[in-house]
Amino acid sequence: MKVRGFRVELDAVSRIVEGAAGVRQAVTLQLDTRTLACVVTPANADVDHARDHARRQLPYYAVPEHMLALDALPLTSRGKVDKHRLMHLLGSHTAGKPPTGAATSSRTRGSISHYTLLFMMVIAANASVAAYLMQPAGWASLTDAPETVAGLALGNLSMAILMRQSLVINALFRLACCAPVAWPLDIRRHLAKVYHFGGLHSGGASAGVAWMLVFAGIGFSRGGGGPVRGAALSWTVFILLAVLLAMLATALPAVRRRHHDVFEKVHRYAGWTTLLLSWALALQMRAAPMFVLLGLVTVSVALPWLCLRRVPVQVEVCSAHAAILTVSMRPPPFTGSANAISRSPLGQWHSFANIPAPGQHRSRMIISRAGDWTGRFIDDPPRHLWMRGFTTAGVAYIEVLFHSVLYVATGSGIGPVLPHLLARKVRMRLIWSVRSPRVTYGDALVDEILAAQPDALIWDTHTAGKPELLQLAWQTAQHMNAEAVICIANRALTDAVVDGCEARGLPAYGAIWDS
Repeated sequence: MKVRGFRVELDAVSRIVEGAAGVRQAVTLQLDTRTLACVVTPANADVDHARDHARRQLPYYAVPEHMLALDALPLTSRGKVDKHRLMHLLGSHTAGKPPTGAATSSRTRGSISHYTLLFMMVIAANASVAAYLMQPAGWASLTDAPETVAGLALGNLSMAILMRQSLVINALFRLACCAPVAWPLDIRRHLAKVYHFGGLHSGGASAGVAWMLVFAGIGFSRGGGGPVRGAALSWTVFILLAVLLAMLATALPAVRRRHHDVFEKVHRYAGWTTLLLSWALALQMRAAPMFVLLGLVTVSVALPWLCLRRVPVQVEVCSAHAAILTVSMRPPPFTGSANAISRSPLGQWHSFANIPAPGQHRSRMIISRAGDWTGRFIDDPPRHLWMRGFTTAGVAYIEVLFHSVLYVATGSGIGPVLPHLLARKVRMRLIWSVRSPRVTYGDALVDEILAAQPDALIWDTHTAGKPELLQLAWQTAQHMNAEAVICIANRALTDAVVDGCEARGLPAYGAIWDS
């Protein structure tokens, strides 16, 4: 039988299961192209023990995902095992049940992501400040301190902006990765979640909008019809509040996923508008601390644009699905970094992982067809591109916190992984699930990967079908004794692999989308 692209002898699986203590007889059946099930006797046989016994001796794709214990196997009139009857019994037994090999998401086990914890910490800190300010006389205490409320609003918004600055991000990554690998794994696995810093960004933005709502409400509670004093200040606050609410609305996960281009445009242009309105607010309130904050934020926002440059590029179109861009960069990018590129400074910006060439000032980026922008890039390759800002650390930068790492990549996810394979800073292994790799990305790239990682598992989904990545990652990680798994794939696969490995106690890391 073919199971998940592999040939499996069902009788051989049954013999393995019969080797488990307490199992007298076993029959293995194929429920579909991806699922095996096993019926064992007697009825008091320990199916969990039998499954563990099979898991220790069989490859992941041959382990029965469902097991049913019966007093005796049903027989046909000729005395043979009635497999049709067994299939009916298994259908009733498995109805509505998930496969036993499926991982329980870490979220269903009651755990909270580091991103969410950081978000909640910011909200809790602001709630504590609000409770302290309201302690003497409740709302009246806030109405007597409008400058403090405005300062808290701008302070939180400033933190939200600074947490997206490349230099701040790089500093956070380097600080977290300073921990030596001799430290306990329980400490290092949490430090590696440094890329969840987006929780501080979204927490600060949400708290800033909340404080701005309070500030707007202070004027109405005073009966003045405006925030504090004067029509100009009132209009400034209301327009600023409307812009902030628009940014917050488009950043909601469901909206952002469905209308990502709108989200990007709103955040760029509304962000600049917010900065100008914040300066207007500070000038009208004549608050010196606000000037300091806004000065810092203005420098942070302007700095990447001051580094704007137009650079020549070479584009090798590997196939209708992928292209490899080569660009000269000074200073050369570091391993585990990315840069933003665009055809037009005021158009769309997209970040791609750098693949530095050792000892040279050139770097490559793998670009695959994933939308209109990348599609046009492949169909009509540019000769020049715009770059701005600084080289920024990405998720895989945290590999140095571990002795050994298993990389799991799909498709163009090999781009962020390849520089780590070439750098060889830690002991690692690669699982790359990709459709027709040599046709899609070219022989040179595949050969380069195999030269850097001879034991890499390159799974061609065109010939072998889609693998069960979680099971494959778990089995490989156990075999190589990996301390961590880093997954670079689409959202669904990343969530499945990361949550599944974490649920089994193995540190796992992957990109965050709704940040």
